[in-house]
Amino acid sequence: MFGKIEHLGIAVKNLQEANSTYEKLLGRPPYKEELVPSEHVATSFFMSGENKIELLAATDPQSAIAKYIDKRGEGIHHVAFAVDDIRAELARLEKEGFTILNKEPKRGADQKLVAFVHPKGAHGVLVELCQEITE
Repeated sequence: MFGKIEHLGIAVKNLQEANSTYEKLLGRPPYKEELVPSEHVATSFFMSGENKIELLAATDPQSAIAKYIDKRGEGIHHVAFAVDDIRAELARLEKEGFTILNKEPKRGADQKLVAFVHPKGAHGVLVELCQEITE
């Protein structure tokens, strides 16, 4: 079952410039920066109240984030939802007819297992499922 919105992912061209912008906007620095080699992105996370914002910048021009920015420009890339059992949710969503982009969850940023649902099934919104890694 889906829980809270875990974070909003925002695609940016330059992580340091975006960090500066969001630091001014939110009145605090990012609480974490992290490279995610499997996705070819550098990320930073900000808190806004109880909510998180993830900034994502490409580290490779062939990455999904680079292609997204080339096609659509900077902006909201995905909405991530917390789940307790990512594999069960993926199976449920596939049974409901959604197109699952990752048949097997992978390690993402911020100590999470992640998988994505294709935006065509969610009215143009890329949906990320996030499960806390507790190892």
